[in-house]
Amino acid sequence: MLFLGLITAASGAEQSAPPEPKPQLQAPPAAPQAAPTADVEPNETLEGRKRPGFEKPLPEPITQNNPGAVRAPRPEAFPTDQIPLPDRWRLIESLGVVKERWLDPYHQNTLKGDRPIDVKKLPWLPLHGDDWFFTLSAVSDSVIEPRSFPIPVGVQTTERPGSSDVFGGDTSQVYSQTFIIGASLVKGSTAFKPPEIEYRIALAFNLNHVSVPERRVLYVQPSKGTVRTDAFVGVQELFVDYHLRNTSDRYDFESIRVGIQPFQSDFRGFLFNDQQLGIRFFGNRDDNRFQFNLAAFWRLEKDTNSGLNSVLKRPRDDFVFVANVYRQDFLFPGLTSQITAVYNLNREGGRIEVDTNGFPVRPALIGDLRGRDYDVVYLGYNVDGRLGRLNLTASIYGALGQDRNNFFTSKPAQIRGYFGAAELSYDRNWIRIRASGLYASGDNKPFDNVETGFDAIFENPIFAGADTSYWIRQTIPFAGGGRAIALNGRNGILNSLRTSKEQGQSNFNNPGTALLGVGIDFDLKPTLRVSVNANHLWFATTETLQALRVEGSIPKSIGYDLSSAIIWRPKATQNIVGRLSGAVLVPGAGFRDLFANNNRNRLYYSILANLIVSY
Repeated sequence: MLFLGLITAASGAEQSAPPEPKPQLQAPPAAPQAAPTADVEPNETLEGRKRPGFEKPLPEPITQNNPGAVRAPRPEAFPTDQIPLPDRWRLIESLGVVKERWLDPYHQNTLKGDRPIDVKKLPWLPLHGDDWFFTLSAVSDSVIEPRSFPIPVGVQTTERPGSSDVFGGDTSQVYSQTFIIGASLVKGSTAFKPPEIEYRIALAFNLNHVSVPERRVLYVQPSKGTVRTDAFVGVQELFVDYHLRNTSDRYDFESIRVGIQPFQSDFRGFLFNDQQLGIRFFGNRDDNRFQFNLAAFWRLEKDTNSGLNSVLKRPRDDFVFVANVYRQDFLFPGLTSQITAVYNLNREGGRIEVDTNGFPVRPALIGDLRGRDYDVVYLGYNVDGRLGRLNLTASIYGALGQDRNNFFTSKPAQIRGYFGAAELSYDRNWIRIRASGLYASGDNKPFDNVETGFDAIFENPIFAGADTSYWIRQTIPFAGGGRAIALNGRNGILNSLRTSKEQGQSNFNNPGTALLGVGIDFDLKPTLRVSVNANHLWFATTETLQALRVEGSIPKSIGYDLSSAIIWRPKATQNIVGRLSGAVLVPGAGFRDLFANNNRNRLYYSILANLIVSY
């Protein structure tokens, strides 16, 4: 899905955060501090962090001798009933420091929630009380994307009569424009305590144009050609967030959120990162050092070509239940640890779903072509933060459950997959050096009663270059082993052999994924960043591919993924962000074996020009 990766930096170097904690009176430091030294006060747990309830001794009083000075009058001497006293939001304008302009998003602006709306001037709104804030947001996301990848020749016909090959032309172009309009109505003194209630809506309109060299790529009907223009409007957010209670005098809280809402189950979006219909109970304790989520989601259908939520279609028989807790400064000061349990209950085995372009997406046209139900529980530990001078992000998951139909054997099978990923980075002045590693298990015995491949629910990883990377950005069709099946997914890193992450089912009969990579970010100016990445990818195992392709052996090497990106923020803010990136895949022996063409050593490329303008 294009728009979900819009605001993220291409380098993948920015750290993710836990689900949006509400403002606290006393927030923890943004970066770790050194271990206590002799200069640390005895009642401080860390340098610069005060123990709740502890007050330092006051300094000695200052005496001032000023003979003949006149003392200031007492406050009671001023007639407050005659002098207008503006509220704290409008005081700055009364002093002439700033003048509000509704088109200016950089200074005080009522439309950006900087000061409350005047309820008395809007009698038609059913609002009562003070401290109602309105926030309006608008985003324009423009994408131009030339690319190349192996494209099979259509079975019935070809775009170029006289040519014959399994794989035809491989270059294509994508043009996409997305507009996102969002609005929030919030009640509460949000500067220092959680809001009492929030109403939120966000609509996205996408217009896309795609051109490919072969037929039956964009449409199932060969007669429809090789060019497609499509538009769609999706509801990406529609929820109510209600503040249940405060649990301490420092505004630790509990809240509930109901409706279509964003949710990310881990720091880097490896398992479940989507905007779905659900109910979520969340809050914090211990001055925001402890946070928790309990959530249940009913997955919506997605539009095929835009990836946006399709609320006019019946929701899927696919449910996600999440429970996680975060603890800051654990196991070490500066690290935030998270433990999570996610249960995915899928009951789509009895339904047939065909996408907008006419291709079957459930059940997938692979193996015995039968529908599948499955239950899988993901148990994981995630960590994000710093160890001294090193930045660290790491995730470990185990997938346990049952697939009601192994498409190789047409019998039930146990699910036993695992996943691990880590990224270390080191900052030296204006340079950040990164090292990444990832391993997702594959199924090396596809015909037994255990599926050992790992697959996610809905991944959107910010890792190893993110969508600057060729392998993460592009979808590679698995020609010859299934129909309308992709080896990997767009904006995904796992080799999962599913129709798509938006509309397909998870598949634990897959070859798995292995990655080692390095990258460097250069912050040349506050407004300019240059990133370079180099990743080497492998299949964890190839037995599944061999069985589907009916081949004796397939090498594991996918190849080298080399990419670079320039990110430009002319205002040094996120209001205008331009990105130009380029990536090439140098095919390895396994990729060349699967996708042979007339030039077996040909490089595949991906170019991404992206402009995001936000209000």
